[in-house]
Amino acid sequence: MTRHFLNLSDAGGDAIAAMIADAIDRKAARVAAGLFKGAADRDAPLAGRTLAMIFEKNSTRTRVSFDMAIRQLGGTSMVMDAGSMQIGRGETVADTARVLSRMVDAIMIRTDDHAKIEEMAAHATVPVINGLTDLSHPCQIVADLLTVIEHGLALPGSQWAWLGDGNNVLHSIVEAAGLFKFDVRMGVPEGYDPDPRFAAEAQARGAAITLSRDAGAAVAGADVVVTDTWISMGQAGGEAKLKAMMPYQVTPALMAQAKADARFLHCLPAHRGEEVTAEVIDGPQSLIWDEAENRLHAQKSVLLWAFGLLG
Repeated sequence: MTRHFLNLSDAGGDAIAAMIADAIDRKAARVAAGLFKGAADRDAPLAGRTLAMIFEKNSTRTRVSFDMAIRQLGGTSMVMDAGSMQIGRGETVADTARVLSRMVDAIMIRTDDHAKIEEMAAHATVPVINGLTDLSHPCQIVADLLTVIEHGLALPGSQWAWLGDGNNVLHSIVEAAGLFKFDVRMGVPEGYDPDPRFAAEAQARGAAITLSRDAGAAVAGADVVVTDTWISMGQAGGEAKLKAMMPYQVTPALMAQAKADARFLHCLPAHRGEEVTAEVIDGPQSLIWDEAENRLHAQKSVLLWAFGLLG
């Protein structure tokens, strides 16, 4: 059966734990071997495989991390801008999936509409991986979990605080909370709530998911504090949204209400002075650069899982 990775639950907690363990091992092995970034891992497990990457939205970390991930695993990549493909001129997602499945070994797509990736997975005969949609961002959260584990946090029972928009990144964090039994307090202004389906599913699995209009209450005693940009690419209504979001800005004073050793995460790019101040993002509690690098290591393990070599 073809393995698609559209949301974290497609793999499940045990498989994601296996991805994280593999990422830690491969990362350490590369350091020990002194490999250049462009060199393949010693075992080159995906030699001969080709990953097609389709971008309907701008990208830095997703584009580079997947490109380098398949190279380090011994394979090759093909980067395509949707605007220069026939899909940008009216070819259906289903037909594109059928054609690409005849020519490449896996497809990663970064798109604005989750329905598109579901349609692609329904018609592809090779793995389809979610590089970001408007609904979820599972690859980012694998990297986030990897990052906090590397820094000594045990996931079960940990307390996570989210500040800002109820967006795709938050959906995947809440989904992870259900799989790994940690709790999420969401500090979100009225009118910007997340999709309640994710909280309901996580709560059914035993996670405590709460929504607060008070940033301080959301952060109090947290092990991990997370935020994201408030205005997504192409999103309208910016000024009104910024005004609603400002009480949820992550500042040193807000971080002081979390645990003394709390970690700060941000998937980047950041708008310094909006969702987070420079003092926090560049401060000692920030793990954002490890988090960004770990997109590469996490992507490698996601690919290995999709090809049936993990989990």
